[in-house]
Amino acid sequence: MTDAASYRAMLRLRIYRVLVGSLGVAFLLFGLVLIGTFFGYQRPGAVPMIPTGPIGHYFVAFTGCALLGWAGGLIGAARDPLASRTVGTFTVFVLALMAMIRMVAWLIGDYAGWLGDLPRTEATLFLFIALALVWTKPTVAESVRAESVRAKSAMEKSGGEG
Repeated sequence: MTDAASYRAMLRLRIYRVLVGSLGVAFLLFGLVLIGTFFGYQRPGAVPMIPTGPIGHYFVAFTGCALLGWAGGLIGAARDPLASRTVGTFTVFVLALMAMIRMVAWLIGDYAGWLGDLPRTEATLFLFIALALVWTKPTVAESVRAESVRAKSAMEKSGGEG
């Protein structure tokens, strides 16, 4: 690999790590907000922040917990992206699915009175993030090469021969 190609690969990997790490932190914070919304709704005389009943707030809290788990995976992928390619791939799939659901909600029109064009704007944002992840995600060859370097390094540290 030439120095220019190596530099481009390193830059792409750095951008991927920043993107995945930022998404992880954002999902962590949003998950905590959703869990806080659930507990805020449980206070006596509380005015709900989200216009839904107790069952809706239960699902809001459940979504917040799921976002915390997803955030952990994304932050782990930011720390070691070559060993965590599946997290990026799955995130791309889910962001595209979320965009599709928002576009269906926008087309149906039942949410237009409350949300306006927000679902369409969110769908665009999710698709741009998914595209950025696809463009910057480590390749299989990079992951295999990194794993062989790790194995060789571990073998040398243990004093074994390979």
